[in-house]
Amino acid sequence: MTLDNLIGISLEPVAPDSLTIRRLLEAAKRNIHDSHLSGLSNENRFDAAYKAIMQIANAALQTRGFRTLISKPGHHQTMIQSLVKTLGVDIETVIVLDALRKQRNVADYSGDLVTDAAVKECITQAELLLGMVFEKLTPDLL
Repeated sequence: MTLDNLIGISLEPVAPDSLTIRRLLEAAKRNIHDSHLSGLSNENRFDAAYKAIMQIANAALQTRGFRTLISKPGHHQTMIQSLVKTLGVDIETVIVLDALRKQRNVADYSGDLVTDAAVKECITQAELLLGMVFEKLTPDLL
């Protein structure tokens, strides 16, 4: 399946905008920084790292000329799954990222605590994705 197949279902076409893409990546860097702040709760550190993952995935999608339809359910899942096409992420990483998405939902909607291990994994994944962006995306859009 291509990203074009998802137009109208979970994606919409957009013109890549280097300013927006750079802002998303700068916000992701700030969120990764915040995720390392030991004075914050695990839940807030996890949220910051997870938010960075979403910002990076969104930036990667936008460099390819797409964004998710946020009016439809599942846009976080779509952004994670699109990383296979936008950054060449392997399926094992997608599975890990999807588990982090599910952890975020459990924490947000049922108040479950986030473990140290989950925080560490989320931060690690955010940092790896940020590195991939700068390796794999067109420099003129960054």
